[in-house]
Amino acid sequence: MKENHSPPSILPQRRSLIAQTATSLREGIRAGHWQTHLPGERKLSAQLQVGRNTLRSALKELERSGWLEVNASRQRRIKKNAGNKHSNSQQVVGIISPSSQLDMGPRSLLLLDALRSTFAQTGFSMDFHTDRSCYSAMPSRALKKLVGRSPANIWLLFSSKDPTERWFIRQKISCMVIGSSRPDITLPSFDIDHRALCHHASGLLLRKGHRHITLVLPQDAFGGEADSEQGLREAVYGSKNVTINVLSHDETPEHLCSLLDESLAQSNPPTAFLVARAKHSLAVTMHLLRRGLRIPQDVAIVSTDDDPILQSISPALTRYTMNTEQFARRLTLAARQLTESGMLPANAIRLMPKFLPGETV
Repeated sequence: MKENHSPPSILPQRRSLIAQTATSLREGIRAGHWQTHLPGERKLSAQLQVGRNTLRSALKELERSGWLEVNASRQRRIKKNAGNKHSNSQQVVGIISPSSQLDMGPRSLLLLDALRSTFAQTGFSMDFHTDRSCYSAMPSRALKKLVGRSPANIWLLFSSKDPTERWFIRQKISCMVIGSSRPDITLPSFDIDHRALCHHASGLLLRKGHRHITLVLPQDAFGGEADSEQGLREAVYGSKNVTINVLSHDETPEHLCSLLDESLAQSNPPTAFLVARAKHSLAVTMHLLRRGLRIPQDVAIVSTDDDPILQSISPALTRYTMNTEQFARRLTLAARQLTESGMLPANAIRLMPKFLPGETV
């Protein structure tokens, strides 16, 4: 069958050039303009009226989504089943989480809803996957099965750790970490700026006269929580007679409360607690009140996180909160940029949350 070398009827528009170029290529394949292989880049650039860099990014997108494959001669062969999985040209965002939506907290559910809405507005559909085996010490088999069964243009990783992230790096699969990664992990990540947050909170506590500050973190704190201590120590550097202590708990109320009692029994007990995660901040507040301490007269509490339930407690907890819709919009924009261009301006994108003064400092 003779191939038709005329350009496709749909040419890319400048509104979103890479995405529209990819759409134009898919429509051209469906219409039979190219039967087995695509023409060379120079010819395609002329036919589609786009630059070579734009074209290459669009071609990479078609390779990732299963429309094309590159042979040893660098020719781009059209796959026989091209278009079967993505016939509607809609791009797919895959989300992997160790927790089901039933087990997620209100803030995480709000974020998922906001992401689903903002992705839909930009032409993406969102597939949510819960698989604890993808978070094991050896997740390769589970990840390979999941990615093969449910292809996506980009993957977002919730609460991920090194083995999972390194697998995506080795496979060269486009993904982004929702949270923070180790410094040696070369994946784009999107998170709250825990370091700057704790630096700000520590400065506040110092101005209020606190010189014995305790940072409360879960054991094996992942992501940006590990940067919290650095921000705290940077803020107090050079200050006289300041002591910093870190309590690492196993996330059970019993262990957390026992550590609090031990710290209160010291010769110089803490006068301020900086607590990661809203539920643990609430537990710390209730336990200190149970021990007869007045807040904030005897001890101050700052939560690095927020939760709808914290809006209903008294005294109002001093805390930091992130606008969920704003976070989702920024994350969607970054995911779209990564999908269309294959890169981001930087590996790490950090947002500073809003400070809510409260009554506990």
